[in-house]
Amino acid sequence: MADAPRKPDWNPRKEAVLKNQITAYDAMRAQCPVAWSDFQHWTLFRHDDVMRVLKDHQTFSSAVSSHLSVPNGMDPPDHTPYRQVIEPYFSPQAMSQFEPACRTIARNLVSSLPEGQSFDVVETFSRVFALQIQCAFMGWPDSLHEPLRKWVLKNHQATLARDGHAMADVAHEFDGYIHELLETRRQAGASAPRDVTTSLMEETVDGRTLTDKELTSLMRNWTVGELSTISSSVSSLLCYLSEHPDLKQRLANDTPALPDAIDEILRMDAPLMSNRRVTTGDVEIGGRTISAGETITILWASANRDERVFGNPDAFCPHRNREHNLLYGAGIHVCPGAPLARMELRVLLEEFLSAVDTLVPAPDALPERAAFPTGGFRYLPMIISKR
Repeated sequence: MADAPRKPDWNPRKEAVLKNQITAYDAMRAQCPVAWSDFQHWTLFRHDDVMRVLKDHQTFSSAVSSHLSVPNGMDPPDHTPYRQVIEPYFSPQAMSQFEPACRTIARNLVSSLPEGQSFDVVETFSRVFALQIQCAFMGWPDSLHEPLRKWVLKNHQATLARDGHAMADVAHEFDGYIHELLETRRQAGASAPRDVTTSLMEETVDGRTLTDKELTSLMRNWTVGELSTISSSVSSLLCYLSEHPDLKQRLANDTPALPDAIDEILRMDAPLMSNRRVTTGDVEIGGRTISAGETITILWASANRDERVFGNPDAFCPHRNREHNLLYGAGIHVCPGAPLARMELRVLLEEFLSAVDTLVPAPDALPERAAFPTGGFRYLPMIISKR
């Protein structure tokens, strides 16, 4: 006899949840911290439960997808050599070399913002910054900005809908962009640009160069992560600073405080909602029994607001909360690109705060929150005045 259908504890795709994910997750963390749903399967809302998963990659595997995912969807020992390949691309030296280009992009974008009139931060600023900065870092042409902008939106829609055919089409479209970039460099031979993409093509794992399939997977993971989370981060940061003008002024006068402030604001308002794992054996978490082979959603947006760890989750306390902040994850899969993201956001805010005097919500339009799986905003109307 087949098992009876499992009764959902909540509906992550309910309109009220998607409209304000943070409020919904705060409530679930108190009411049902380990919850089942048809969409997310098992969802973990508490910091301690999430940390347990992150520290035990043997019980909670990252090999969730049936498709190759380098290195996010790998466990040791397969994960280790790929991680060793990519970490140097985010070294202090690499960040120092890329920072001038990042600053030029940020400064030009800030200078182009309209003064004294409403503009959408997401469409005009945060999404454009993410696209330009990712292409500049990878060595990709400006002609990819618009196709990638549309691709990110299609990827988001397909993921939210859990539309397998649409997700496959989106992946195939991205594969085509990468294939063209790789072929262009191969045809150029020794004249190929000495950029991150060319360098990755020359990397080796277990004594061989990376395959096109591995390169495409790696670059897709980097691109999805960068374009979605950087854009979400920028919108959340500017919204918070508009609501806290005193903090905005303090940071303008004390830019060394920016890195901790950025991490803390994004702890409260997560740019990336979640990641997934799959159980390799039966486990018990929070009084719930989870069988082997089940998918677990670790909800960063909730764990980083857990009152048991952070007290009042909306209290701005960067130094107190730094040690437990899961903005960039933890364990063997802690985000390798964290140094790049931190540098990009710091530089962007340095340029923004040095040029912008006032930042206020537009009075004639309401902001709209982004829906799972991204955070931040999908529409954020603001008005600025410049110094």
